[in-house]
Amino acid sequence: MIILGVVLLILTALLDLPSALWTIGIILLVIGVVFWILGALGRTVGPRRHYW
Repeated sequence: MIILGVVLLILTALLDLPSALWTIGIILLVIGVVFWILGALGRTVGPRRHYW
């Protein structure tokens, strides 16, 4: 999720795509970072013990 968010942000900036993709990229990036932090703390993310 983090990688997909960064790719969308970069593509939106380079190719001058609509700002909706910029917003989606930021949302995916934030969700990915939250899941990563929760997984690193040992918390269960959904049905999994850790999120990679």
